[in-house]
Amino acid sequence: MTSVTTQYLPAASGIPQAEPEVREAAEDLAALVYDGRFDSVHADLRAALEDPVFDQRHGLAPLEAGRLSYERARFLHGRLGPAAELMRDQLRMFAIGEWSCLIDTTTLPILNIHYNLCLGTILQHGAGRDDLADYIDELGSMSSIGLLIATELGHGNNIAALETEAVYDHASREFVLNTPHARAQKFMPNTGISDIPKLAVVMARLKVDGADCGVLPFIVRISDHNGLCEGVHVTRLPEKPGFALDNAVTRFDHVRIPRRNLLTGDMGQLTDDGVFQGAVGSKRKQVLRALDRVTPGRICLAGALISAGRASVYIAVRYAEQRLTAAPGRGEVPILAYRSQQIALFSSLAQVYAMTFLVNHVKTEYLSRHSGNEAEVDQLISIAKALSSWEMSRVIHVCRERCGAQGMFSVNRIADYVPMAQGVVTAEGDNLPLLATVAAQMLARRGRSAGKTTPSDPASSDLLTGTFQLDLLQYREDSLRREARQAMTEETRGDGTLFSAWNQNMTAATSMARTRGVRLALKEFLTAVENAETEDGRTALRLLACLYGLLEVNRDSGWYLARNALTAEQVERLPREIESMCEQILPHSRLLVDGFKLTPELLRAPIADDDYITAVSRLVGHGLPAPRTASR
Repeated sequence: MTSVTTQYLPAASGIPQAEPEVREAAEDLAALVYDGRFDSVHADLRAALEDPVFDQRHGLAPLEAGRLSYERARFLHGRLGPAAELMRDQLRMFAIGEWSCLIDTTTLPILNIHYNLCLGTILQHGAGRDDLADYIDELGSMSSIGLLIATELGHGNNIAALETEAVYDHASREFVLNTPHARAQKFMPNTGISDIPKLAVVMARLKVDGADCGVLPFIVRISDHNGLCEGVHVTRLPEKPGFALDNAVTRFDHVRIPRRNLLTGDMGQLTDDGVFQGAVGSKRKQVLRALDRVTPGRICLAGALISAGRASVYIAVRYAEQRLTAAPGRGEVPILAYRSQQIALFSSLAQVYAMTFLVNHVKTEYLSRHSGNEAEVDQLISIAKALSSWEMSRVIHVCRERCGAQGMFSVNRIADYVPMAQGVVTAEGDNLPLLATVAAQMLARRGRSAGKTTPSDPASSDLLTGTFQLDLLQYREDSLRREARQAMTEETRGDGTLFSAWNQNMTAATSMARTRGVRLALKEFLTAVENAETEDGRTALRLLACLYGLLEVNRDSGWYLARNALTAEQVERLPREIESMCEQILPHSRLLVDGFKLTPELLRAPIADDDYITAVSRLVGHGLPAPRTASR
């Protein structure tokens, strides 16, 4: 097969143009991006986005936009088949997030909360209970929208400290759900549109005969077609730019709910005599088990944001191939001819592919986990969620900036992905405390060897090889772990407290956890290179993987230099190697974004069109003729 370099024939401007002959290579890349499951898992979801219900509607007020998102969520629900089957197919659940967010970012949390957090929690902790069938059918038909209501105004990540109370009334065999004070108000559930029927799983502290039995999930009806249910009080929160979810502050005023609405699962039982018998060692472990559905939710959100990152790079690269700008001695050239644009967009492209392969690996590990490795897989999920959402947040910002003024408009999609990225960074566990928790667990784990204690000889190593890049990352990860653990041990042996020891080593520990994620991402990237079936696809991926490794080594080049893991000459050469790699990637850029299975028609973003000037003119209603010059 002819190489991509010759297939992407350079125009007079020096920017490569796509030709039909690269379709085989693009399909090769798509098979890797979607882990060989595009037809079986993704294709129908992608096709559903072509329906007119997802056409852009301009000028909507936030409340109108929110109602439209619920309409779109119900439309997708109607295309997904029986809810019971869907809930057994976790890969489909992940795919729903990846596609639903591309056209309407608000459908992502609606569907994730409904299926994964609400219905999933009821199915998990109410398994085998026929008395919950009506609730399951109601959510399964989406006649009511499912919610998870957990976080309180005074308690962010510390869910074990929640203060909303569910007091058991043994005489009536009911619970009395109440918000005792302002700190216990539920913060940010999507309860703000009150005439849409909503059924929630509410996390509340069970109290029986004055005894605190810990936080457990309860099924609570929030609203029906007539509005809020008795005793439920909701105040919509102020507008969130670019994000139409109807978040609100919610409180409960002695709301009575039937006994069957308590979900104890394997966490214990409330006996007929009105005695709660707990089966979990601590109240903190109990609430973590109650919120077990948060774990796949993290994968879902990470995958969705990576999907938005893919769309952002796709739009930005296509626009950069056409958008003309002045060039010294050349007249006008497309902005992608400039190295500054290449570094920005191709670095983003490398990070998108790296995070795609990392989260694909995480999905596989989650689906195959067993009782012996659950803790390790959960740590991997947390690392991947934190790393990928931080990286995609940066990618989306870069792509928006590199599209200039056009990138500021919602019609071109990328601007709407910015608040989505910020939401994902915070949701299902705020990234920094999430990564810090994992880092602390990694340091506390016993029986692990010291790892790589000395660096490889840099003088005899090649910066451009994946094996050397992986070796550097492994050395950094092991060194940070070893040094942080030793420093904490010395601190606690002296006069220091465990908190002070952790506080002084927290930065190094979180850097260690991040480095583990980067190392795994590069490892999966290099595996994808080996698995590519076409020469063109393999060549493009190899260059991009090398760029990703160079970027990460360059990020901490001073640390490597100080440890004699890199030579001064190599550190000075890193920026030049990154530029050289971008120059080599340029002929492959269209192929690499074509591997995402996106089209301008699907995204409905004018600047991604093959002729963005005509597309924008069509949008604003001007019937001016196209420019006569061949290059636009």
